Amino acid sequence: MSRLQVVSGKGGTGKTTVAAALALALATEGKRTLLIEVEGRQGIAQLFGTEALPYEERKIATAPGGGEVYALAIDTEQALLDYLQMFYKLGGAGRALRKIGAIDFATTVAPGLRDVLLTGKACEAVRRKNKHGEFLYDHVVMDAPPTGRITRFLNVNGEMAGLAKIGPIHNQAQAVMRVLKSPQTAVHLVTLLEEMPVQETADGIAELRAAGLPVGRVIVNMVRPELLDAAELDLARTVPHTSVARALSSAGLGGARRGGHAERLVDPLLTQAAEYAERHALEREQRAVLDELDLPVDQLPLLAEDMDLAGLYELATELRKQGLS
Repeated sequence: MSRLQVVSGKGGTGKTTVAAALALALATEGKRTLLIEVEGRQGIAQLFGTEALPYEERKIATAPGGGEVYALAIDTEQALLDYLQMFYKLGGAGRALRKIGAIDFATTVAPGLRDVLLTGKACEAVRRKNKHGEFLYDHVVMDAPPTGRITRFLNVNGEMAGLAKIGPIHNQAQAVMRVLKSPQTAVHLVTLLEEMPVQETADGIAELRAAGLPVGRVIVNMVRPELLDAAELDLARTVPHTSVARALSSAGLGGARRGGHAERLVDPLLTQAAEYAERHALEREQRAVLDELDLPVDQLPLLAEDMDLAGLYELATELRKQGLS
């Protein structure tokens, strides 16, 4: 299992929820994971019911078997100060630059610099070791930007290495790309069984592959249960109106005579059955598209309640069952 797990997906597919559940799944049985947020939305804090995350690694959950999940919301300005201190030993000078707004100016006029800092911080966490020479985290999970810009986001250090031919910036960019383009990394894409998210997933996979970035799995989120099998779906499409009315009447739901209670229930029931059959057919079409991508495809159920910590544990269990741990 790759040590850096990058989770992306079209907006609205639940990629942050999947990233959080994946971090819990990977921490099971005594392991330590770091869950990183890069978009500044504090979505991780909301899911785990904690206060807004500062720019420091903080324990936010305990996984089954005693594992631990830590989280970090990366602050771009602070990450740049860390970078300047690490490679240029600016110290107080770096803090002075922040006071006069130079740090904010730099990350605004050069948006690619922001992505360099975010990916660099994640890769540093992957490589970091404790005093015994062991990796501090068994896995790092990144809640990454949406599918539409994930390839550019991950590949920005390659562009930076090409611009800076020598020196610490070049060396750091190359070190990050060695992690991102190695088996240490896997990029998972989250989708729904809907046409637009599936198409964006297929496009994103093609872009990642073209850039030489390692694609992991497709995770289909919020999957509805299949209530009817193929034979029942055919019956729902063809059953006569009068037969349904008689069946309802025999079940004690009112007489089947015209205008009776059972009669009034028929049209809404048949309409609902037709809508279910249509949705089921569309979902099957999208599954076929995903199957053609030649990647493992996992799925997570649509939970009945709003997402909370108990729901995250449930999804983490599902991911473990499907081999994502």
